[in-house]
Amino acid sequence: VSVNVSALEMRQPDFLERLTRLLQENKLPPELLELELTESILLQDAQEAAQRLGQVAAMGVGLAIDDFGTGYSSLAYLKNLPIHKLKIDQSFVRGLPDHDGDRAIVSAIVHLGRALHLCVVAEGVETPAQRAALQEMQCDHYQGYLCAPALPAADFALLLVEGALAPLTGAEGPGLRG
Repeated sequence: VSVNVSALEMRQPDFLERLTRLLQENKLPPELLELELTESILLQDAQEAAQRLGQVAAMGVGLAIDDFGTGYSSLAYLKNLPIHKLKIDQSFVRGLPDHDGDRAIVSAIVHLGRALHLCVVAEGVETPAQRAALQEMQCDHYQGYLCAPALPAADFALLLVEGALAPLTGAEGPGLRG
């Protein structure tokens, strides 16, 4: 389960206690939870953010940087924080495969992620041409309307029961690398 967490939520003094309680109340193993953070979380107090993210990671909860490439923070956090996933913002994916600037940015993010042993996910994939470009760049996963539109929980559960999502590999959608 992936959940977006705002910088404001992350800075609340009782964040870790609430997270622990919610995991227990919902009987969700921490390894099955991923918190998606924007780069803005790291702009306030980098030392406090590092400490808090370290505590979350120590619980077994995964950490992903959402909308990667749109923030203003330093790349240093990628090597200093327990991040395991980068999610490429859809604004860069939208121009694939034809826009040279978007292609260069997406390729650079994929290569950066791979060099740092991070999983890389492209957001907002809507066309087979975008998926093919991402596959060529060796992006790990994609998400977006090409995979499935946003669904109410009951409709998603029905897809699971019917096995319609069986070919998917990975939590984000079909894997791109072979």
